[in-house]
Amino acid sequence: MQTFVLMTKLGPDMSRQVKDQARLGRLWLEQVKEKCPEVNFLAHYALLGPYDFLDIYEAPDEETAAKVSLISLQSGAFLAESWVAIPYKRFIELAEEI
Repeated sequence: MQTFVLMTKLGPDMSRQVKDQARLGRLWLEQVKEKCPEVNFLAHYALLGPYDFLDIYEAPDEETAAKVSLISLQSGAFLAESWVAIPYKRFIELAEEI
């Protein structure tokens, strides 16, 4: 499994529904679990910055990560990006190979 970071920015309409975020978040997670059962979420954070949420998850491949981003967009996100995350130790090993 690869580790990915999902960065999500809500659209203006979704951002105004602050009190409804718990319900909307549960619906989003249900959709991801239904359509991508192999995804394993490791952490979920609300952010105060250019993005609204950060999720760290494991998925078998980039196509599954793309599905997670697409589900987020379908659920009202204005922007959803899944970034691959490489463990720092492995990153150092790769740098030493160059």
